Amino acid sequence: MNKTYKTGPIMMALLVAGFVGLFSETALNIALGDLGKIFEVGPTTVQWLATGYFLTLGILIPVTGILMQKFTTRQMFFTSITLTLIGTILAALSPSFAFLLAGRILQAAGLAINLPLTQNVIFTIFPPNKRGAAMGIMGLVMLAGPALGPTIAGLILDTLSWEWIFWVQVPFVLLSLIIGIFYVPNVNEVRKISLDILSVILSTIGFGGIVYGFSVSGDNGWTSPVVIGSIIIGLVGVILFSMRQMKMEQPMMNLRAFKYPLFVLGVFMSFITFFNMLSLLVVLPMFMQLGLLMAAFATGLVLLPGSLLNCIFAPLIGKMFDKYGPKAVITPGTILVVIGYALYVTMGTDTATWMIVVTHIIWMLGVGMVLASTQTNTLNSLPREYYPDGIALTQTVQQVAGAMGIAIIVALLSAKQESSLALGNELTEATASGSSFVFMVGLALAIVNFILSLFMKKPGEVELKA
Repeated sequence: MNKTYKTGPIMMALLVAGFVGLFSETALNIALGDLGKIFEVGPTTVQWLATGYFLTLGILIPVTGILMQKFTTRQMFFTSITLTLIGTILAALSPSFAFLLAGRILQAAGLAINLPLTQNVIFTIFPPNKRGAAMGIMGLVMLAGPALGPTIAGLILDTLSWEWIFWVQVPFVLLSLIIGIFYVPNVNEVRKISLDILSVILSTIGFGGIVYGFSVSGDNGWTSPVVIGSIIIGLVGVILFSMRQMKMEQPMMNLRAFKYPLFVLGVFMSFITFFNMLSLLVVLPMFMQLGLLMAAFATGLVLLPGSLLNCIFAPLIGKMFDKYGPKAVITPGTILVVIGYALYVTMGTDTATWMIVVTHIIWMLGVGMVLASTQTNTLNSLPREYYPDGIALTQTVQQVAGAMGIAIIVALLSAKQESSLALGNELTEATASGSSFVFMVGLALAIVNFILSLFMKKPGEVELKA
């Protein structure tokens, strides 16, 4: 910690690459219908461009904890950038659907390395009293990337061809690579650790099975043997993986991090936050387009102010965390999320556009306050040697939560929509009714997060009382 780092360029190299990966995670969703026609594949097949992305993240992120101990920071960084760059160019030049899917998987692999690596670097180069501000900026990237993806992609599709969704990413990846060559240092302690193949297999089956099961539930239905089988096999895999880790002297993922109460609390809050965040970023545009009959690009513009204001306030939120502690930031953030959902619940087919803009601003600011601050406090509660494991655990939980959130909330929306249509209602009314119902589910979870936030403390406070 005594070494001086040029934190600005280091953060820029890592976060620009992270933004590209997270932007790509949602940007292609708006183009799936067009891509299905272009490559002559059905809806179930084209959906793999989204499912494959989530699945790759769910499989690779659990392994990064031990990879960050086995390889240097620069080796991990350049591997991440190389995978992202090759994947992006391959996708842009795709002559067939198979090439496009391969490009997406390579992009996701790059992001799976980047996210844990960025957190690990932040917790190494910044002292505890400055981590909140740094994580606030990372939180901004984690929110802005997925939120801006559909807006920018919609603009590109209206003016250019789908390939440009990928080509616009290439200059940013190259910028990250150039900065990284000069400024990204080796900050981790490399140890001679053997990678336990059985642990990797169990992790892949476990987390991959759960993510896959939830991801395909929308197309296959919840009663499908594929969905039920995948989730059950995944759960068994996770249990066997956990049992093996607890018996190993050098586990692939050190689950002993769960003996720290603040870490457990933070993991629960992160799960709810990502479950709600990623599902709302899918459901809200559906409500606006089907319930309010807005065009795709107009939908993106309505949601833009919330994303931009969150970008402006993210560094300030981080500094508030450093100065006043977690509860002063996280609890007010959960209250804003509750207010946001309470307003969403009241919306119908006659809701004014300005009302959606204001509500989304409130919700986005709340999520921005909760997201990064919770992650920072969660990892601060661990000893330094547990950071790689804690980061891999929290990132894995977040990806599983995102996949579950999108699948469950969209399924509930569809079920409510269908029952409303069966009663003779118009599609707009049915969509508004279904959206209001799933917003109510989000509200209930947001209230749970508010209650959990009341138990949040600085790790130092807990240690002094222990």
